[in-house]
Amino acid sequence: MRVLRTFAVAAVMTAPIAAAALTARLDDSLSPRAQVVAPQVVSEHGRPLDDMLAEAAPQFGISKFGRVEYRLATAPYLGKRARIYYVVPTSTTGLRSPGGLRMTWRGNGIFADGSARGGERRLVWSGVVRDPVMRESLDLTMEVKLSELMPRARGGVSVESYFEIEVAP
Repeated sequence: MRVLRTFAVAAVMTAPIAAAALTARLDDSLSPRAQVVAPQVVSEHGRPLDDMLAEAAPQFGISKFGRVEYRLATAPYLGKRARIYYVVPTSTTGLRSPGGLRMTWRGNGIFADGSARGGERRLVWSGVVRDPVMRESLDLTMEVKLSELMPRARGGVSVESYFEIEVAP
């Protein structure tokens, strides 16, 4: 009986490890652009951040990146049931905390619309992987809480969001 209890405890303790092994970061190196720069940063009032005539002091900086094309290498997962997540990393260059960042996107094909703060991931696709390269374009917007900017980062914030795939056992 003692052996069975030990095995049951070991099985329960390793279950989360097995589930984590089914998640992997997707390779997006086939995407046309490795870096995307926002053409303009405006306040929540729609004015440039340096506009001193603004009626109220801005609380947020908003960067609209426009349509960003992704090509995700999904060949290793062909024929498998999977979920794909958009991940916003916890650490963002130029910000004090992950709560100072929110990414919002609109899918232009197979990915669902959504938003996530730093340190979060959101489901954007679920199904059976049918193609070796999954192509999708997202209309991306980044919102930064200006009070969360690090003092020397007033010139910029850099975030490297990515995609993860979770394959069903």
